[in-house]
Amino acid sequence: MAACGSGGSGAGGGNDGTITMGFAQVGAESGWRTANTKSIQESAKSAGIELKFSDAQQKQENQIKAIRSYIQQKVDVIAFSPVVETGWDTVLLEAKRAKIPVILTDRAIDSEDTSLYKTFLGSDFIEEGKKAGKWLVENTTGPVNVVELQGTTGAAPAIDRKEGFEAEIKARPDIKVVASQTGDFTRSGGKQVMEAFLKSQPDIDVVYAHNDDMGLGAIEAIKAAGKKPGTDIKIITVDAVKDGMTALANGEINFIVECNPLLGPQLMDLAEKVVAGEEVPQRVVTEETTFTQEQAKAALPDRKY
Repeated sequence: MAACGSGGSGAGGGNDGTITMGFAQVGAESGWRTANTKSIQESAKSAGIELKFSDAQQKQENQIKAIRSYIQQKVDVIAFSPVVETGWDTVLLEAKRAKIPVILTDRAIDSEDTSLYKTFLGSDFIEEGKKAGKWLVENTTGPVNVVELQGTTGAAPAIDRKEGFEAEIKARPDIKVVASQTGDFTRSGGKQVMEAFLKSQPDIDVVYAHNDDMGLGAIEAIKAAGKKPGTDIKIITVDAVKDGMTALANGEINFIVECNPLLGPQLMDLAEKVVAGEEVPQRVVTEETTFTQEQAKAALPDRKY
């Protein structure tokens, strides 16, 4: 079967040398993800890579199904942003046996077998959590009660942003995370969880949201409870998408740690290299910064996402 004259790497998309990429996206849960998808689609087009795209609607089984279908279609390279960290070994072994290289984007997997993928392109989520915690340590005094809106349970960014944040706030025993719950990276989830926190926690000083969308949902809940976001309750988020940056510029969010969604150009570059059989680094970290209110005002006019 394997010797059916597919002509080895680079010839999967017919014999014209066009690279075919199968991309299994998490979903469209946030403004960040929408910008990420757009970046991948536009970059594939400009690189002349044929893109087969699927949206997993936040479900791992949908992603596994999509990857299996890409293997059957004999694409040249598979890229995906894993919904959760675990449970990928079986399907990635199938890709490996079919000699189709795999690139992880945005989120890592938790697997003993690092030969299952060629490279992981994305942010350092622990570092993002640390930046959020460091800002809190440096910009508050006295006892601080924090509520945390976590990302999707089991997802790499949720696990790591929590870990990095906790590592930094250890420096101040008077900063306490009094409640922590998942809002699934969505605006509606952030709003619901925040409504519950406002009822159960009499004294909330700070919201730490693992992404802008949940922070924006929390703002709605805080306003509905008659409090002033950014003043009565400080808000720290991760992402720096346009809606989040606008809220930061308006003083409703206090600090944002950037997570850059525009991974498309770097992804296509890596895809071309792995299909050609070139060596690539196992880990490629995206460039990112942080924003205060003033910096957000300055950055917004030219913001791409």
